[in-house]
Amino acid sequence: MRTRHRKHLVRALCVAAAAAMVVAPAAAANAAAPTGIHAAGSSAQPSDKSDAKTLRVATSGFVDSFNPFTSIYLLPTNILRYTYEFLVQNSQEDGSPTKGLAEKWEPSDGGKVWTFTLQDGLKWSDGKPITSADVAYTYQAMLDDPAMGVANGGLLSNVDSIETPDEKTVVLNMKKPQAPNPGVEIPVVPKHVWEKIDKPAEYANDKDVVGSGPFLLESYKANQSIVLKANKDFWRGAPKIDRIQYIYYTNSDAQVQALRSGDVDMVTGLTATQFEALDGVKGIATHSGQGRRYSAISFNVGLKTRDGQAYGNGSPALQDEAVRQAIRLGTDTDTLLDKVLGGYGEPATSFIPASYPKWTLPADDKVIMKFDPEAAKQKLEEAGWKAGADGIREKDGKKLELRLYVDSTSATEQAEAEFFVPWMKDIGVAIKVESTDTDTITAETTKGNYDMYFSGWSQGADPDYQLGINTCANMPTATDGSGGTSQDGWCDPEFDKLYQEQHTELDQSKREAIVRKMLEMNYTATPQIATWYANSLEAYRSDRFTDFSLMPKKDGIIANQSGYWGYLTVRPASDDTAATDGGPNVGLIVTGVVIAVLVIGGIVFVAMRRHNSADIE
Repeated sequence: MRTRHRKHLVRALCVAAAAAMVVAPAAAANAAAPTGIHAAGSSAQPSDKSDAKTLRVATSGFVDSFNPFTSIYLLPTNILRYTYEFLVQNSQEDGSPTKGLAEKWEPSDGGKVWTFTLQDGLKWSDGKPITSADVAYTYQAMLDDPAMGVANGGLLSNVDSIETPDEKTVVLNMKKPQAPNPGVEIPVVPKHVWEKIDKPAEYANDKDVVGSGPFLLESYKANQSIVLKANKDFWRGAPKIDRIQYIYYTNSDAQVQALRSGDVDMVTGLTATQFEALDGVKGIATHSGQGRRYSAISFNVGLKTRDGQAYGNGSPALQDEAVRQAIRLGTDTDTLLDKVLGGYGEPATSFIPASYPKWTLPADDKVIMKFDPEAAKQKLEEAGWKAGADGIREKDGKKLELRLYVDSTSATEQAEAEFFVPWMKDIGVAIKVESTDTDTITAETTKGNYDMYFSGWSQGADPDYQLGINTCANMPTATDGSGGTSQDGWCDPEFDKLYQEQHTELDQSKREAIVRKMLEMNYTATPQIATWYANSLEAYRSDRFTDFSLMPKKDGIIANQSGYWGYLTVRPASDDTAATDGGPNVGLIVTGVVIAVLVIGGIVFVAMRRHNSADIE
């Protein structure tokens, strides 16, 4: 299960989130300031409305369900990472494979057979032992029933059969040699619980969950709260807090106010303006961490089901690659990054972020199109779209008018639209902005009733999953848009062939070359315009909690990781031994120690805008 957001819901969070902290000056002496940290300085009092061991996180995230087989939205998939251990976990260091349920693994026969050996003594939260039968049940359910493979079935597309020679051993026999480790990113569920569920693909899984991760889903009240409780028997050790409570707020400004007033302890997805406004507030720490998301403007390229049935009401104009390319040429993504994100991020080239330098499409690649309105106009002319008296282009008696969905609660999307609309008018494209709520956008984009919307996804360290959801095999199975997980509704048989090649290519350099070719193909086809790779901007009550862990350890983030490290080590600040000035020692665990920030002149801040740093998976 990749931490990702399907469709537009990636939007609200793509402005970014990570974590930061404040430390007492005495504790900070002679310490180097981690990239992106703001140290705090003026006023705000912690609330006594929550016990010291309940971390309250503000959210407006959408929940489809907490079913690990079907959930694809960012908030629930993040929570599921804390609830169910993977066979192979993503390491805190750089997202590379590390011990999960499996203590070790070994590919053989050139990558055609993968053998996993489980750790000794693992137990589910209800006390039952975790065995190879649980892994086999989870994987086989996804292979047998497409409905159970909606979220992560693509990760197992190469699995031919599963063997469990004993309670500790799982053998995956692959159809072809496979490069990506098949044990990552799939939450393993307890067989003794799930085999008793009549319709497991429809199961909400939203209370009293039996799991194996550091936290367990305790309760869920739609659009109100989500409560996780600590798993005292987690194999890495019990968390140092008792609960995590996600509290719903209708908009990000309300979340920021709740943080200031002490009604919540953590806020993610801050805009640059909100982030900077929180700098200097006593008891609140801010942090800009290198994100693992890409954001984009997604086009309706003419949606079809897996068997070729068209659906939705997208504009036929966008089925022309030349029109989509012209819109790309007329969009100044550098200005969007600077003016909308305040520069907290990197210009995007593809759906693989620059934080994964082995896989991302380089900015100097031969297919990259620079902002060029005149070239955009020429491309539209050549495609038969002629400027009318009002400047809007026409073809066959129809004007080039397109709809753009905008989240009415997202300041980021509203700002993007304010730049995008006049840019399009300049090249002769009329944009009708349809500002509405996220539920409406979710429903309509799923059904294909749109022309454009703001989208984005979170990425893992291996590109296999994201490449896979651009294949024809992941298109929907029904004309209501259900039964599949497609990034933009685009597919190309040649891209599919390349996907299979990279999926089985064990030579790293050869695989990288194939992936680059795939990204070039997608870029040229332009089913979306990747706009930026945003830094993650977060803030939290440093007077209440300390020792959040970054992933990756260097320049990473706390929330929305591809692992469970962020909240695994967090503890109440009240547990700290008082610093010499009597204040708490509040910081991040980055490399196994607490890193302090020396406050000189009030603020220490180093903006992080690097292309080649490793990011989380």
